[in-house]
Parts: sequence; C-alpha cells; structure tokens
Amino acid sequence: MKTFDDFGIDLRGRTGVEVKTTCPKCSPSRRKKNYPCLSVNTEKGLWNCHHCGWGGSLGHGEERRPEAPKIYRRPDYVLNRTDLPQAVVDYFAGRGISQGTLLRNCIGYGSQYFPQVEEERTCVMFPYLDGDEVINVKYRTGDKLFRLASGAQRVLYGLNDVDAVLIWVEGEMDKLSVEEGGFKNCVSVPDGAPTPDTKNYDSKFDFLDCEQLASVREHIIAVDDDAPGRRLQEELVRRLGRDKCLIVTWPEGCKDANDVLIKLGPEALQKCIEDAQPVPIEGTYSVTDFRSEILRRYEGEVRRGVSTGWPGMDGHYTVLEGEWTLVTGIPGHGKSEWLDALAVHLAQQHGWNFGMFSPENFPADYHSEKLMEKFIGKPFAAGPNDRMDVAELDRAMDFLADHFTFMMPESPSLDALLEQASRLVTRKGIRGLIMDPWNEIEHGRTAGQTETDYISLALSKIRKFCWAHGVHTWVVAHPAKLYKDKDSGDYPIPTPYDVSGSAHWRNKADNCITVYRHVKDENKPVEIHIQKIRKKFVGRVGMVELQYDRVTGQYRDYAHFTRAPIYSLQNRGSA
Repeated sequence: MKTFDDFGIDLRGRTGVEVKTTCPKCSPSRRKKNYPCLSVNTEKGLWNCHHCGWGGSLGHGEERRPEAPKIYRRPDYVLNRTDLPQAVVDYFAGRGISQGTLLRNCIGYGSQYFPQVEEERTCVMFPYLDGDEVINVKYRTGDKLFRLASGAQRVLYGLNDVDAVLIWVEGEMDKLSVEEGGFKNCVSVPDGAPTPDTKNYDSKFDFLDCEQLASVREHIIAVDDDAPGRRLQEELVRRLGRDKCLIVTWPEGCKDANDVLIKLGPEALQKCIEDAQPVPIEGTYSVTDFRSEILRRYEGEVRRGVSTGWPGMDGHYTVLEGEWTLVTGIPGHGKSEWLDALAVHLAQQHGWNFGMFSPENFPADYHSEKLMEKFIGKPFAAGPNDRMDVAELDRAMDFLADHFTFMMPESPSLDALLEQASRLVTRKGIRGLIMDPWNEIEHGRTAGQTETDYISLALSKIRKFCWAHGVHTWVVAHPAKLYKDKDSGDYPIPTPYDVSGSAHWRNKADNCITVYRHVKDENKPVEIHIQKIRKKFVGRVGMVELQYDRVTGQYRDYAHFTRAPIYSLQNRGSA
C-alpha cells in the first residue's frame, strides 16, 4: 500500500490518529503557507483539505481533486498618495473625516468608467489592502455611483486592521468614521447590505472565508439602521455566532456611524460602540432584543415559513428557519427521497444552501446523481427514458456545487456534525441541515445515562444549534418494529411516539412528518402525514398526497386538495 509521502503529504514527524499539516496542493500558493489546513487520519489512511477540498485515502488514492483556484486581477493603484485635491479633502472634512485618516487609509482620487451611466467620471478611490498589496478598489462619485475594480477579489475593507475585537460596518465611509471615533479595528463589507428579499446570500459573503477572522474573539456589529442593514446584521450574527457578537444601537435620528459622527461628534460615536450589547442569552428576553423583528413587521415584513414547492403541502407545512423537523416512516417508504426533493425545491426557489449528512446515500457522487435527477427531471443513467444531456448535467453539477455540501466527519458524533455544520454556516451560509438517519450517528452515552436522557440532551443540542444559527434541521429517525395489518397487508402509519428510543422525539420536535406508502398498491399516491406543527403560522396537522416518479425521483402534487388524516393522536397526546 502507498504511504502519505507518495501523495506529497508531510506529517512533519507528528504522531497520533488525527494530525493537522499543510496541504501539498494549495499551501505553497497561499499567503499563510504554514497554516495546517489538511486533516489526516493516520489510522484509516484518509486526508481532507479544508481549504481547497483535496481528499483521498491510501487505499484508493485521490478521491476529490483540489478545486481550481480562481484567478483574480490586481488593480493598478499607487499607495501613499498625497495628491488629493483640496475640494476632496474639504468634502471629507464635511463628513467628519480628517486628512490624517485619509492618508493612513491611502484614499485616492481619479477617473474611472462607470457602466451605470456608460461614461468616465471623477471619483474617490478606496483601496482594499492586504498588507502592502492592493486586492481591490472601490470607486465612488460625488453623486453616489459605486463600483469595485473589475475581476478583482471581493474582500473586507480594512483587512489590515482585523484584531481580536472587530467592529463591522456597512461602507467605507463608516469605516473611516469609526476610526475618527477612536477605533482602527474596524472592517466594512465590500458590497453593502443585501436587499431584504435576496434569496441566496452565498456569493455575497465570500469575504468571510478569510484567515484573518480566525483570531477574532468578539464581533461588534455596527451596520446601518434600515431594512437592508438589519438583514445584514442578522446574517452576520448567524454566521459569526451569537455568542461572539455585540450589537450597536444608533441614537434617534442617526442611521449609521457617519451620521453619528457628523451630527453628534466622535465622542458620541465612541460611546455608541462602547455601549454595544450582547445578542440575548437563550431563554432571557427583553423588548429591545426584538427591536429589529418588530421594525421589520412594522414595515410590512411578516415572518413566515417558506414554501415547500408543493402548493398542496404549503397549507400544512412550510419551512421556518431556526426550527427542526422530525421525519419518520417505515424503511423503504421514501423518507430520504422526499427529503432530498424538498431540499432541491428550497435551493431552487429560495436559494437555500444545505449541509447533507446522509451516509446511506454515500458515496457522495451517487447521492449527487439522485439530486441532479430531481433538479433536471430526467434520469442520470441510460435506459428506456431520455436521460439528461451533457449541458443539463453541467447545469445540474453547477447547481449542486452552489447549494449542497456533503458532510462525513471521521467520527460522525452529534457534536462533530454540529461543529462541522457551524463552520458551513460561516463559510457557505447554509440554511438547511439534513441528518439522515439518526442511527448512523455515533452516540456515546455516559455511564448510567439512560437512552431517554441521552436523546433529550441530544435534541436540545439540535434545537440550540438551529436557534443560534437560523438553520432548519431535519432529522430522519426510524420507528420501532411495526407489524402488518392481517386484513390489508399494510403496515400501520407510524407516529412520532413510535420512533425508537423516547417520547422526546415528539415532544421536542417543532414539526413531525411521516412519509407513508401503500405496499400492496404502489400506484396509490405517497402520503405525507403532518403530525405536529408547533407554530400555527407554519402550518397545521393533516395529510397531503404526492405522486412519486420512480424514474426521476421527483414528487408532484397528486391533487390540489387535502383530506383529513387517517390516523388519530387523540390517545397519544395532542397535536
């Protein structure tokens, strides 16, 4: 068998089962060449790079090739400029920004083409620096036309000022304003805030894949007090972690840092930042904790679950961020197929990104083929039906690359999965997490701990993760053994109380769903039984029929109506 040396992996004399080292594929070309981004399991002979995605095993060789690095253009820009026209210096002075701050941040002035007006305009230039290297430049005209340098990498403005405590603002002018207030440890997002109706935030937050942020222990969020700014605040808190974030509240009549600087002065701005408040601790609340939610509702933004993509189901079940859903059903009845189809719908219609722990569907290329069939609506393999063509295959692979990440930690304990999912929230902005099935997770009960107690604690961890990160999690759990009805030959419809291990499955879940099909007559529609809904604006208890297409794995509305469920929970607890 080959050794790690055969693949260029240098363990540097380190011993143990789990070893961190540099990646031979991407480390030589990175700024931090000695950063240990490659995880190696010496016992199983496996490796995986968390930066470029290169992975494999000693037995089978490379299984995932490194992603081709993006080639970015470096804009021409002269540092240490001292040639700002007096009119520009006066303009900034009117905004409270001193010439010393302009010089420290290498602010420039010149002409650039603006596609919005299809002409060249004079503009202020804000260089985005990493050390002495100019990574990007933001150009801004006097009448507020903006553009970044074409083909340049989108990074945080102020990378050189990242520190253990970091202030986040929404624009370059606010970053300079915070410096006037006495804080250099401030960065601005490169593109401003996404609009509140933006579906897919993934590309908007590429700047979070940044080595400098790893050392930050506290984030102070000081973005604009308007609808886009509040949306940006929520997303930053979700990705950076609630426990690490403090929130700045601007005084009445001030929308952002520069407003405070102009109207109230640098001391007032300094005090606003020093008075930043932690994101509320779970289980304790005051009305100020709900300020952004209340303002959004006041402005007409009503919190709702998003559509499943099946109109007939949306009256009974929608998907709300921060909740978790139990999915159960008899083995072979299509739980995983239905859940995959739901994930594809959410990715297509709402731009959701997913972390997928689904070991029964491994290897990941097999799972990918099934998801692509659901996306395209044609089979992957050759056969009696028209298969997807090469262009459709390409489109499907791009779609999966944008929206799905397959998870398989070396030791898939619940803690390891939730830790990996937390990293995916930061890096990929996942809004959905699928754990399918529960019995493939490694469960380690402590001595004397009952299964019921363990499940209660485990489900509480899942709920805390969902709440902290604004992620919806689906957990697939099998029922205990059921027996066929002697007359019909069908199994009874499982309920949450039938799930192996504990009644906590039903009690702690926000939503409970059973996928059921008739074994004796496969032409009958698949029944989706919604057996618990915690929040009434998410849906209601009932049953929906879907038609399953075995060729493509897609589900379609069987009819745009629902009927009363054919099971009863009256003797097993209320819905």
